[in-house]
Parts: sequence; C-alpha cells; structure tokens
Amino acid sequence: MSYALLDTPIEYLKGVGPKRAEVLQKEFGIFRFADLLFYFPFRYVDRTKFYKISEIHPDMQYVQVKGRLISVETIQGKGKNQRLSALFSDGENTLELIWFTGLRWIKAALKTDADYVIFGRPGSFNGRLNMAHPEMELLKDHIASPQGKLQAVYSTTEKAKNLGLDSKGISKLAITLLTQIPPNSFGETLPSTILNPLKLISREQALRSVHMPSDNDSMQKSLFRLKFEELFYAQLRLLQVKNLRKQQLKGIVFEKIDTYFDEFYHQHLPFELTNAQKRVLKEIRRDTVNGYQMNRLLQGDVGSGKTIVALMTMLMGIDNGYQAAMLAPTEILSNQHFKTISKLLEKTNLNIKLLTGSTKKSEREEIFRLLEDGSLHILVGTHAIIENPVVFRNLGIAIIDEQHRFGVAQRAKLWGKNKENPPHVLVMTATPIPRTLAMTLYGDLDISVIDELPPGRKSIRTMHYHQFSRQKVLDLMASEINKGRQCYVVFPLIEESEKVDMKNLMDGFEQLQAALPQFSISMLHGRMTGEAKENEMKRFAAGKTQIMVSTTVIEVGVDVANATIMVIENAERFGLSQLHQLRGRVGRGGDQSYCILLTNTKLSNDAEIRMQTMVRTNNGFEISEVDLDLRGPGDIEGTRQSGDMKFKIADLAHDQQILVLAREMAQHILEDDPELKNAQNAIIHEILSLEMKTRGAWARIS
Repeated sequence: MSYALLDTPIEYLKGVGPKRAEVLQKEFGIFRFADLLFYFPFRYVDRTKFYKISEIHPDMQYVQVKGRLISVETIQGKGKNQRLSALFSDGENTLELIWFTGLRWIKAALKTDADYVIFGRPGSFNGRLNMAHPEMELLKDHIASPQGKLQAVYSTTEKAKNLGLDSKGISKLAITLLTQIPPNSFGETLPSTILNPLKLISREQALRSVHMPSDNDSMQKSLFRLKFEELFYAQLRLLQVKNLRKQQLKGIVFEKIDTYFDEFYHQHLPFELTNAQKRVLKEIRRDTVNGYQMNRLLQGDVGSGKTIVALMTMLMGIDNGYQAAMLAPTEILSNQHFKTISKLLEKTNLNIKLLTGSTKKSEREEIFRLLEDGSLHILVGTHAIIENPVVFRNLGIAIIDEQHRFGVAQRAKLWGKNKENPPHVLVMTATPIPRTLAMTLYGDLDISVIDELPPGRKSIRTMHYHQFSRQKVLDLMASEINKGRQCYVVFPLIEESEKVDMKNLMDGFEQLQAALPQFSISMLHGRMTGEAKENEMKRFAAGKTQIMVSTTVIEVGVDVANATIMVIENAERFGLSQLHQLRGRVGRGGDQSYCILLTNTKLSNDAEIRMQTMVRTNNGFEISEVDLDLRGPGDIEGTRQSGDMKFKIADLAHDQQILVLAREMAQHILEDDPELKNAQNAIIHEILSLEMKTRGAWARIS
C-alpha cells in the first residue's frame, strides 16, 4: 500500500486530537498511523467470563463484571488529596470503584444509572471489596465491539490514562485505524520460500489479528509470524555485517607459532590448560591465519581462565613481529591485569607497560616513545590507550576486557591504531550471556566459550540467611579467620540512595568491629582516593587485615586467593549477574569457600527466585538465563548497546526457538545468495534497502 495513510500524523486519527497526540508522542513514540499499528500488545486477557461480585476475592488477578453504576462522588482526603469513589452493583451485591488520578476527566465521562462492563484487579480496604482504576465500558458498546473474546493489553502510563488512553483506549484507537485500512493493503515482506515451509500466515492477517484476535489460534499464529519477521531481519543484518567485514577488511596474518608462545606454553605456564581453553586457542589460531580480521567474543565464567587465553593470543602476535594491547574499563582492573601478566612473563625479555589516567607525564612520554619504535611489546591500560597521542608501530592484536563497557566508537578508534590493516580483536566478558542474547548482541562476532573451570577448584558453597541469623554468619567468619583465611563483607551502594548506603556501610563496619574485635578490618568504597583504595587492597592482599568491608568496587580487580568467605549484605538489592560476580571474588585458591546472602525476611517473588538460583547453582550461564527471564534483555548487565535490544514484539527471554529458527533461515539464504540477487529473494533485498533509507524504521515496511 502507499505510505500516504500510514504516514498521516496521529492527531488526525478519529478519537485522538492535539492533546492526546502530544501524550502519544511523548509517552509512546507514536507520531504517525504506522507507529500505532506497530505498537503491539504485550499480553491478552480472556473477556468471555463474567464474575458475580459475590465470587470475587482480593487475591484474584483480574475479573470482569456486568452491572450498573449507582453513584459517583469526589471524596476529600488529607490536604489537597482527593479520590473518586463510585458504587457499582451487579443486582445482588455492590463493589466500590476508586480513582486517584485523572478525577475530573473520569467523573465527566461516567454515567450513573447506566449499565457497564468493568474489568480490573480486585482489592480491599478495611475489609471492604474494591477495584482501583478499572477499565469501564458501557454494556451496549461492549456488545457492539468488533473485538473478539481475547482482548489485547497495551503498556500505558499514568499521563496517558489521565486522557483516557489506558490499555482499552489504545486498543480502540488501533481498531479504529485498522477499520480505515482496506483489505489486501499490506504488502508481503517475506518470500514464499520462507512462508510456505514454515507455514506462516500472511503479513496482512498477522497485523490485523495481533490487535484483534478472533481466538487463541489466530493470536498465536500472528505473534509467531511477526516475531519471526522481526528476528529474521535483525539476524540477516548482523550476518551481512559479519560477511561484509570478512570480505572488505583484510586481516593481519600470524604465519607462525614461535619462540615466545612455545617457551611460555612449555616452560612458564603455571598449570595445565583445560580442554575448553585449548579449544578456544585453536579457534583463535584459525582466525589469525586466514587473512581476515578476527572479531571474536570470548565468554567465560568467573575464574575460567580467560586471562591466560588472552595472554597466549598476544604472544601469537608478538611471535609474528606485532605489538599487543589489552584494554580494561577501570584502573583497578587494568592494574590487576598488568600485575598478572607481568608476573606470568617475568622470565621472558618482553617489555610490558601500564597506561591509565593516573600515569605520570614522564612515564607517558616514555611509553609513547617505546610504542613508536616497536620496543614495547604489550601495553595494558584503560581508555587512555585509544587516545590520539598513543601511536603503535605495528599493533597486531587488541584484547578488550568487559566488552560492554566500551562503545563501538571506541572500538573503531582502536582499529585505527594500525594504519595498514586493522588489528585482530578479541573481546572478553566475565558476565555470561544467554545464547539468544549473544546471538543478537554479538551476532556480528564469532563466539568462543570457556565452559570449564580449571581442575582443583572447589565449588563455592552458597547459603541464604535472613538478618536474624547474623550470629551464624559471624561464627563462620571467625572460624575461617582462625584457620588463617580472610573474608569480604559487601554492602550495596546505589546512586539514588548514596547517603543511606554510606551510613549502612559505616554502621556495618562499626558493628563488625564490635562483634569481632580480635580481627583487623579494612574498608573500601568509591569515595576514597585511588591511592587510599590501593593501600587498603595491598594491606588485605598481604594478610595484614582479615576482613574487607566494601561496596561493589570489590566486584572486579581484587584477587586474593586466601579469601574464602563473601558476605553480601542486603543481597536482595543486587541483580543476579552482580551477585554471581561478587561470589567469584572467593574460591580463587584451593580451600573450600563460602558465599553468604544476607537479606530481610520479606522478599519479593523475584528476589526469592534470585536467592534460590544462587544457592542452587554456580553455573554463570544458567544464572544468566534466569536473569534474562526475570529482568528482560534490556536490563541485563553486560549488554553491548541498549539500542540493539528495542524489539517491537520479539522477546529474547521467551522467543529463543524463534530466534534460532530465524538465524538458521538467514544463514541458509545468505549462503545460497550472499548478495540477495536471486528473484526469489527480491522482497528481502527490497526490505533491507528500504530499511537503510529509513534507518531501521521497521514500522514503515508495508
């Protein structure tokens, strides 16, 4: 169909007007008819069942009742607070309806002595049944409604509700729009070579049915079709970028494995590599000899040995006459990597330097000189490495740790450090990413996984205690310290409540001093200077203090093999990923280690699931799947670019099978027809070309 209708400003849709249009634009990004068409429901409710008021109780999720509106009155509360109270009867019993916002608009719209269908979540106050902010529809309108028995539910906001744009209001607008669009108006976006084998319904059917499903079957088919389409094109774009990069970016060839790699492997490697580490090194070796630029993501759980793999990859480059760089997001982590690598290579003649924001001017100038003349082999540091004054003679391999902390623009600056050919890039993350998320976030990269811990590591025992069991925790700490071990005690520090959190940290420090006066305690938090932090960490690492009380700055960079207990205060305030990262600070040596989760007694359902998950498993990938399910892809710590996650209808937490199918189909098509020149792929080529012009405005494809 022509774009003319879909490009119409939303204020011209019947039932909108200027005021509602402003709210639709600001709250939902709905500027045109097309934006409304692609503002999809997030769930559906069955509106065929009606309840009697006598059957309702406050624990029920949602109920629908037919009855008459008896009265409506405004009730004055404390100060300027008001509420709207209405009495609703089904002929046998009554129910109070309440509104706290949008009172003037709602009161004007309600008609007493009229028959309504109400829908909402029941509650109670002072033993009296009520329903707050119910959806209201005149019975005669409900009967005449073109909607089927499944009603679409849309996300909304308080501002929108105040103008009648609750879920029901948005649904009415979507139906109004669909009735204006003539049948057979939506063009197809997928070729028959996909539609037929997958038995997908047409795009026309899907777009109409997703807003107005006639039954559960039509709803499921429309969701599958639209989700597949969105994920298919997302994967197709990622795979095209990956293929294009391999075609256009000529890579440095590491022709040989020579002295430095062999000597380190046979003489200086402190332990036997795991099979997983060996497998990943083989994958990296294949990448660096094929003439393409390597862009590989290395995933590995806490303590899985990613640093050794990174170091041996750098040695491959050095053996071929190239320099190596290793970037970390913080000075603490950069320092940790520098110390680890320097120690591992102390018996070689390789030159290694550290460059951070704190590096003195004279040291910087020396580093710049050594880099340019090629006598500096490995540079470890922070973002300072990618600044303009840093010039390598021949950078061949760049390692980026905690990839999600570096943007694409920063990565591009790193590529520019080698003027002839971009260096090979290995990006690492210790935040395990579910397969579906990795396929979407890093679908343009090759992915390696270290899914095996070094031998001899004992599994960390995780226990969940409520605050009243604190003495058990103190007893365990004392017992471990008396064996010569050390402990971490971590407090949350969340920006919005920093003052409260700092007080909690200081109070906790004082309480530990009082409870365990025989032991020496150090403290670490973000307000301290870099020098003060370094001193406290050195004291703890040297065993001069037995307990480290800290905020989450301990999450990375502190590696003390003698620490065997991690106590996490108010653990319910942490996400699963962060809890898992904190737990990884212990268990670095050969002794049995413990992670104690201390929480309040009253926990939300999600918090309870987080605690149970931590106690049940140490597997970071399993934990990441639960985290994805609980929080959704946009909130998962470790994601690369939040903008990549804004799917209109697909849900990476629950649509894994569709994503895998979409990627397989995209791969198959590009293998047969890389440039999409075949007649059967003309539609796909056209859609991608249109997307390029409109910068990904998926809603405009029609």
